[in-house]
Amino acid sequence: MITTADIYPVLPELFLAVAAMALLMYGVFRGDKSTGSCSWLAVLALIVTGVIMSLLPENAESAFRGQFVVDQFARFMKWLVLLGSALAVVMSMNYNAREQIERFEFPVLILFASLGMLLMVSANDLISLYVGLELQSLALYVIAAFRRDSTKSSEAGLKYFVLGALSSGMLLYGASMIYGFAGTTRFDALAALFTGPSADPGVGVVVGLVFLLAGLAFKVSAVPFHMWTPDVYEGAPTPVTAFFAVAPKIAAIALLVRTMVGPFGELFAQWQQIIVFISIASMLLGALAAIWQTNIKRLLAYSSIGHIGYALVGLAAGSEEGIRGIGVYMAIYLAMNVGTFCCVLSMRRQGVLAEGIDDLAGLARNHPMMAAAMAIFMFSMAGIPPLAGFFGKLYVFMAAVNEGLYVLAIIGVLTSVIGAFYYLRIVKIMYFDEPADAFDRTAGREIGAIMAVAGMFTLLFFVFPSPIVEGAGQAAAVLFASG
Repeated sequence: MITTADIYPVLPELFLAVAAMALLMYGVFRGDKSTGSCSWLAVLALIVTGVIMSLLPENAESAFRGQFVVDQFARFMKWLVLLGSALAVVMSMNYNAREQIERFEFPVLILFASLGMLLMVSANDLISLYVGLELQSLALYVIAAFRRDSTKSSEAGLKYFVLGALSSGMLLYGASMIYGFAGTTRFDALAALFTGPSADPGVGVVVGLVFLLAGLAFKVSAVPFHMWTPDVYEGAPTPVTAFFAVAPKIAAIALLVRTMVGPFGELFAQWQQIIVFISIASMLLGALAAIWQTNIKRLLAYSSIGHIGYALVGLAAGSEEGIRGIGVYMAIYLAMNVGTFCCVLSMRRQGVLAEGIDDLAGLARNHPMMAAAMAIFMFSMAGIPPLAGFFGKLYVFMAAVNEGLYVLAIIGVLTSVIGAFYYLRIVKIMYFDEPADAFDRTAGREIGAIMAVAGMFTLLFFVFPSPIVEGAGQAAAVLFASG
């Protein structure tokens, strides 16, 4: 039976669900002419959801017999998800209008995907984990193929759907094995079951955990479950690619961290080696495969795979410091990626979007401010101090070193050096190559404003890092206090 105590912690999610359904009805009755107002109302709904979440009591609360939990970790990650989703909606408005794919369903689908992400971050049970994951995924499959008259977009949506269904099956199979051998799906019950000197997880639980990890690794596009990422990033409409690069990744990383540290924290020795492997493989592939890319969106796809590898270094450390590093890294990752995709959305000649890296040639002479912003994001992604990206990597690498994972940290540093090549190549093309035809100067004020704010955050993070670092620290502390 649902009680008032169950409703109170899920008020933000309830509000977002009602807002999404109300906007859907509004769009149905008003038609596509309501797309602009639907988009801004969707942004407002995401902001209000965050405000409601912030007004809830700070102490951890659970609902629905422990299946849903709200704590500092959930709040921190949910704010990043809501921010990423809101920015993606704003970034899509001008693009969708120009490409004549302006439909009111777009912001509504992003709201439903965001609702699934919020449920993922607060999942405290294998069943609620799966429900949140599928709610997010179903909306993402549709918006990946949102440009219906484009073969590439349809192909991206189909690939994402088929491979996503496969990964969901693997995750569900792993969850069913864990339930079969452990007798419970609740995270706190699983944690209690594996605690103590005489606790023996058994082979069945470990095999189930491997399948569960495989499904979650697909959602964060970690190697070897990354194969969908370059094709979907290239084929999907650019604002959709920007959305995929930030909010779903942050939610999936949060879910992965909560699942590993909470119920399976005592099985650290069993899953650490898997995380170390996929972290190293992701960093290596992200650094090496991007070198030969000529399409900026495919390059950013491999870049995101590499960044997920760096974030997983913090999880491999298995410490409170490592989880804090992940929180800091994902906040910085959000700013860098949103800013970069604003630059990509501004790459337009005579109304046609340009996606080639060579199209950036001589950008510093034609659009000096845009070139400066792009250079800041590229230097930051390469991890060059004193930009924000350097500190993101510093926190996770230091966590690994403090836990004795010297080889992992060294590989991370080396792959950062290799990856710096293709980031700096973009800077070289912008500043030193012969200018190509100038881009249109009509990207939109919203895009320019987001690019400027993201650039300032990336450039000046070192001046005042404490809000992000302290917030991530409190989030990590809660996990280890309850884990």
